[in-house]
Amino acid sequence: MSARRPSSGLEGGRARSSDTGTSRSGAFRAHLPLVRSPSVHQVLVLNASYEPLNVCSDRRAHVLVWKGRAEIVEHHAQPLRSAERSFLRPHVIRLLKYVRVPRAVKRRISRRALFARDGWKCVYCGTTAARLTLDHVIPRSKGGDSVWENVVTACAPCNLRKGDRLLGEVAMSLPHPPRAPAPVLFIRLATHRVPESWRQYLPSLEQFETAAA
Repeated sequence: MSARRPSSGLEGGRARSSDTGTSRSGAFRAHLPLVRSPSVHQVLVLNASYEPLNVCSDRRAHVLVWKGRAEIVEHHAQPLRSAERSFLRPHVIRLLKYVRVPRAVKRRISRRALFARDGWKCVYCGTTAARLTLDHVIPRSKGGDSVWENVVTACAPCNLRKGDRLLGEVAMSLPHPPRAPAPVLFIRLATHRVPESWRQYLPSLEQFETAAA
């Protein structure tokens, strides 16, 4: 694609402004040091298929676009500036080459992410009032691993009741098999507030709206 300088004086990939909805096009042709912003702006990263992957800083997103690895889908009205030029400040970028995420590559389990996945309630009794803990469905003493498919949220009383035993031994059950969370949950946890311009790219976001509580 041939590069051209947008009439606005901003350089960047094809994008739609998050504030105006207008389209701009062009290519990053310079990599001069950017003037640091007083705050770091987060950028939503989409796969080539528009599937949400993660969140990165606007400076990292700028580098990906400049190297031709991504394009800007949404951008801020305020640009990124270098000593001599201005660039579109990314808000949402899309990778130009599809990245396949192997099933074996999973995020580390954290209490906050686990509790958010399970709706901040005990999976055994459904309470939200008691202190929440982590429970291995198959105890580690019986060969259970510390993986998303074997760790659930349990209130302290249910955890004590189950102890180091299997569910069948204590007449307890799960409402559904546990599984690794979708990337949307981690994106929600990584942001204080999800920007409106991101929501169209984040399916099932509503079920995680309380995840950052």
